[in-house]
Amino acid sequence: MLPRLPQWLAAGAIWLAAGLAMAGALPPKPGERDLCPVCGMLVSRYPHWIAVVAYRDGHAHFFDGAKDLFKYLGNLPRYAPGRSASDIASIWVTEYYGLTRIDARRAFYVIGSDIPGPMGHEFVAFATRADAEDFLKEHRGRRILAFGEVTAELAARLDKGLFD
Repeated sequence: MLPRLPQWLAAGAIWLAAGLAMAGALPPKPGERDLCPVCGMLVSRYPHWIAVVAYRDGHAHFFDGAKDLFKYLGNLPRYAPGRSASDIASIWVTEYYGLTRIDARRAFYVIGSDIPGPMGHEFVAFATRADAEDFLKEHRGRRILAFGEVTAELAARLDKGLFD
């Protein structure tokens, strides 16, 4: 039998876990009925592509792919009235190879590959540039972009198959 933890230690562990979640260290998970605020699709149907914007007040918006995430970030007044970029605590995307949530601001994105997302051409996310380069070669990608290089306009152009 395992020894019982002192109450103060157990309470501290719970407090730490809650604090990490609220600080954006852990991505929130979408529910079965969460809809993408950009396209209206059920996000839970596309677990390999989920992206998340978590706000400081605990609210979160979920997306069926990074493309809609970038459209959202580029037009918060339209998709999140009353919210601003300063309200955002964290932004997450699903890493293609590991299928884990990673910090979207540190990710590398491949566009123009032969791997479609839920709505066609997509920003395929990677935790490392090396993984993005390997994927680009293997799947005939066109470009690798860092978070700061992606715009809402480029996201809209992907819908038309335009990659530059």
